[in-house]
Amino acid sequence: MTSAAEDRTLVLVRHAKAQQDGYDADHDRELTPRGHRDAAEAGRWLCAQGIGIDEVLCSTATRTQQTCEGIWSAGCSEADIHHERRIYDASADRILETVREADSDANVVMVVGHAPGIPALTSILADGEGSERAHDLLSQGFPTAGIAVLRFSGHWSDLAPGMARLDRFHVARAEKRESADA
Repeated sequence: MTSAAEDRTLVLVRHAKAQQDGYDADHDRELTPRGHRDAAEAGRWLCAQGIGIDEVLCSTATRTQQTCEGIWSAGCSEADIHHERRIYDASADRILETVREADSDANVVMVVGHAPGIPALTSILADGEGSERAHDLLSQGFPTAGIAVLRFSGHWSDLAPGMARLDRFHVARAEKRESADA
């Protein structure tokens, strides 16, 4: 039975760098070669941080699915992945609704989505709480392959604005490592 004070971790990931041209539909855009490398770097970083994922909520867009594949290819153990059309081009509120439906047994949930929803959700959930360094990096933007690690206590269904603290923010770049770890 899950207690009200259960510690939870929410990992919010903006998909890696995607192709800009050559697609009839935005939904079908694929990762660039750099995007594939950065997705794998995101997986290496998550592994190095000791963050194991229990459940993934992933947009149905090609680039988000490829980002997930890159993360797993780097050695992160694969979690239950749920492809959610509701995350594609979604607002922070819409993504939060989806997170609230996460499996109650999952202690660590990762959402792979898009801007502006993922950056906005990070901001409204943490509302300045957490690592000062992580917030400083976040204030510089939430680029592709950005990863926000938030923590809170409670049930997924109760997650609300201002309930979490931003513990870490990292931009996964295969050629550069810059992060804020609390």
